[in-house]
Amino acid sequence: MSKSLHVLIIDDSPAEVVRFESILHANNFVTTAVNTGEEGIEVAARLKPDIILMDVVMGGMNGFQATRKITSQEATQHIPIIMVTTKDQTTDRVWAQRQGAKGYLTKPVDEDLLLSTISELLDLEKDS
Repeated sequence: MSKSLHVLIIDDSPAEVVRFESILHANNFVTTAVNTGEEGIEVAARLKPDIILMDVVMGGMNGFQATRKITSQEATQHIPIIMVTTKDQTTDRVWAQRQGAKGYLTKPVDEDLLLSTISELLDLEKDS
């Protein structure tokens, strides 16, 4: 793959961000991390990442609200969002999907599952 794919991480847990960055950097992804939904919306519009990892429970705007905003804006609606959260109820998964999320993983995230979900959403097998 010639171009490194860019992942925007929106999560208010420094430990989670470090873990995601470690996994992603080891697999040749470029990352940008922010810790609020509001900042995530702004950065997504400015940087147009290839995919977004979105926490749900954050101070201020939660991940559901930020996902709805990103997927409703013309400039960012094409960017797939994977919700990555400790919330594992069926209702949470359904609600995430209704907000526009394309994937839903629960923490602690399995590294292989994270990478396969990203690959699936970005159709990496077809492109490489």
